[in-house]
Order: sequence, then C-alpha cells, then structure tokens
Amino acid sequence: MANYKIKITTHCREETHKLGQKIGAYIKAPAVIALTGDLGSGKTAFVQGLARGLEIPEEYYITSPTFTLVNEYQGRFRLFHVDLYRLENFIDLEEIGLYDILDSDAVVAIEWAEKLSENLLSNHLAINFDIIDDQMREISLSAYGHDAVILIKALR
Repeated sequence: MANYKIKITTHCREETHKLGQKIGAYIKAPAVIALTGDLGSGKTAFVQGLARGLEIPEEYYITSPTFTLVNEYQGRFRLFHVDLYRLENFIDLEEIGLYDILDSDAVVAIEWAEKLSENLLSNHLAINFDIIDDQMREISLSAYGHDAVILIKALR
C-alpha cells in the first residue's frame, strides 16, 4: 500500500514535461519510477522532462525505448529508461538486464511497469497517467517508501 498519494492535472504536454523536470531536479539516486498509463498518455513526455531535471545534455533526444527496451543516459545521475511494452514474460526481464539495472545506483524510469510482479519493486514512486482529453492528463503519484514520500512532498 502506498505511503502517500497526490493527483496533479496537467493541461498540455509541456506541463507533463515540466512535472518530470521538477521531479528530476529533486530526485536522489538510486530511485525507481514505475510509469503506467495508456499509449499516448504522457509517459515519454514525463521521462523527457525527468532527463532535463537530471541535467542530461540537450543534445540527447530522449525517446521511448520500445524496440531497444532500455536506453541509458548520463547526467547528474545515470538514467535508465526502460520500456516493457513488448516484453512477453519474466525471462525477458533477465535478458534485458533489468535486475542489474534495479540494483544499480541510478534513476530508473520504467514504462509499462504494470507488467512487473508487484513484489519486484519495494521502494519506488508509482506514477499513473490518465487521459482526460487530447491535452489534459490526470497524473496520480503514489509513494512506496520513505524517499518517495519525501520526493512527492517536495513537489507541493
């Protein structure tokens, strides 16, 4: 059960990006962010902002790793951007090195995190993106663990 929850409504892609950037500015590694939501709900826009908040240089264009499954970027902290959309089973998690990534001293953003076993992630920030209309998103942030609670409270 989450230790702390808030909901934020963004009115455009840029606001979703800015939310990610703000979290990236506050976050401390190691950290895991589990992202859920339908296609086109804003997960990648959020991670693009997260990367800027982590001071990943602008010349790195952050794209969803749908086909590569994992992208890695170096900024203030290392960022692993993981996309589980195409994964079929848990054997694939080991093949892409997810267990090692989760044990690393990095920030890990996982799109389609609902494909993970609930007990794989303990301390993490869960973010769900709900589409309200073409531009608006209701973003629910749920903290699991002390560090995630501190992070969410810093956003207020």
